[in-house]
Order: sequence, then structure tokens, then C-alpha cells
Amino acid sequence: MNQEALLIAFQVVVLVLAFSVHECAHGWTAWKLGDPTARMLGRVTLNPLKHLDPFGSVLMPLIALVYHWPLIGWAKPTPVTPRNFKHYRRDDILVTLAGPASNLLSAIVALILLVIIKHVARGGANAVATAVALVSNIPGVVAAGLPVLTPVALLLYYVILINLLLFVFNLIPVPPLDGSHILRHFLPYKALQLYDRMGMVLLIVLFLVGGSFIFTLFNPLFSTFNHLLFTL
Repeated sequence: MNQEALLIAFQVVVLVLAFSVHECAHGWTAWKLGDPTARMLGRVTLNPLKHLDPFGSVLMPLIALVYHWPLIGWAKPTPVTPRNFKHYRRDDILVTLAGPASNLLSAIVALILLVIIKHVARGGANAVATAVALVSNIPGVVAAGLPVLTPVALLLYYVILINLLLFVFNLIPVPPLDGSHILRHFLPYKALQLYDRMGMVLLIVLFLVGGSFIFTLFNPLFSTFNHLLFTL
């Protein structure tokens, strides 16, 4: 397997796991707040086969690979029955936020593990630096003959990159993303009807016209994580 294919494989693995954690967080939170729908349908699980969506989990990542974007997309929405909640608006918003929060938490855990590897493991600092260089496409870095911990560091660094992307991406208030589900609670009835009808059209427009907006939000957050990784 050549270096490019290896890096793509790492990204795909992390993306699939991130989708699974994200949707499982939605379902688990809904269950704890009184709605067992996702649990009864087997969605409170980390099994990727329960969560993958043909368009959001397969086609969108493929488009990202073709255009050399970081992998991004979404999974099959977790079924929720809001009438089971004791506090409809509050609990529905908490369930919605649980998905992006799980991505942010995953990135934080990966950052902590990388810092530990950097300071504790033999050759850890070199492995982390090499992983960052590979992900950043710095010329002259090759996958052959690298420190033993480099694959682990590479996987964890992709966990940071992809989960932060999903965190930002899902909070954008465009259907079918989580941000849109939160915004729906604050729209007047007529505006809500129009908003729901626009659906996927808004998402396509976002990618065609304002895709750079995602990275405008993502870059400062990712830079903060990089700063912490190199200074802690």
C-alpha cells in the first residue's frame, strides 16, 4: 500500500468511528432523557453498519477525496420521538448537541493521548511530529522506516482533525445537520415550513458557494489544538 492510500485508509477508519460515536451519543442521550426509540432500534451502538448513510457517509466522503478536501459528511439520522421527553424543547436540544459534543470530546481525548505519548513513550515526540507532518503533507516525509508509535500518533491526529471538522460542520444551521435541528425550535411557523422545504438545497448551496465558510470556523479551533499539542 502506497503512502497516499495508507493515509486515506486511516482517514476512512477515523471518519466511520466518528460517525458511530456521534450517532450513538444522540441515541444514548435521548434514552437517558426518556426516549427509548433509538435504543429499541439498535442505534445506541458503536457498530458502524447501524449508522452509515449512502449519501452522507459514502458519497460525500468520496467527493471530498476527489477534490482533496478533508473527509467530511454525516451518518443516518438517529430516530428520536420528542413527545417522550419531559421537557420537549430543552431535551430535544440536548439530544441534538450530544452528537457534536461527542466529536469535540473525542478530539480532546486524542489530544491528551498524543501529549502523553510525546512525553512518556520512547520516541514519542518524534512519532507525533512525524504524524503531524504526514497529515500536513509536508514534503519529504515518507511512511517507511518511521518510529513504531507513528501509526498510533497518526490515527490520533486524524481523530483530532476529523472530529473537529465534524463538530464545526454539524453545528451549521443547514438541514440535515444538527445545527438546523436546534434552529427549528426558534423559527416562526411559516419560516419553519419554508426552511424544511429547502432541505438539502441549502446544503448543496453551502458547498458550492460558501464551503470555505466551514474552514473559516474550523481553522482557529484546529490551530488551538495544534498549539496545545506542541506547547504542553
